[in-house]
Order: sequence, then structure tokens, then C-alpha cells
Amino acid sequence: MQQGAVDAALEVIEHFGKHHTAEYFSGFAEDATFIFYYTPEFLGSRAAYEALWRQWELERGFKVGKCISTNQNVQMCGDIAIFCHDVETRLEIDGNAETRFERETIILEKQPNGWICIHEHLSALP
Repeated sequence: MQQGAVDAALEVIEHFGKHHTAEYFSGFAEDATFIFYYTPEFLGSRAAYEALWRQWELERGFKVGKCISTNQNVQMCGDIAIFCHDVETRLEIDGNAETRFERETIILEKQPNGWICIHEHLSALP
């Protein structure tokens, strides 16, 4: 069961790193929630995050170039998996190439058709 959760999380991370937007968002439940240290608002749904993503693309030229996951850890709580890792993300925004070093928690839920992400929390790496 643990490997299925890890595989689902890694698939989402892979799609994020390749800027495969539709595939990336399909890994999240519609009612998934999101907390990012660089946005003031709590995002209470996948649709809210998708709208913000599109805004970044249109207004700021946002594009992910690569995402490297290290220091992975998973904790199982029944049908819930808590996946934590460090991420190095290379992206372009506002015409500048950036590399961000962050720590992320993804919470996944086991559903009849597989694992789905229900929460993502991203923090700056200390």
C-alpha cells in the first residue's frame, strides 16, 4: 500500500517538473487544498489553484523546467499517506530563471481507483 502512495506522489511531481499541467492537476482531488508560502491566500480547491496557475502563466510567464525530489519520507495512517520531501525546482517567472529550494508535504488518500492527492503544503527550505 505504501508504494502505491509513493508512486502516485512521484507521478504528480514528475508532471509538475515537466510543466504537464493537465496531468499534474489530474493527480489532485477536486476538493484538494493548497498552502504555499509565497501566496497570501489559502487555496480551497483544485480549481482555485488551477486559476492561480493560469494567472501566473499569462501574467508572469510562469513555466516549470525541472523538479528534483530528495529526502523522501512517507508515513501511513490507514488509507491516508503523508509524503514529505525536499524539492529543488527550476522555473521561469517574470522573465527570470530561478531555482527554488523547498520542503513539501503531500497528503494522499486511497480511493477505489488508486491514490489521489488531497492536500499540498509547500514551505521554503531553511
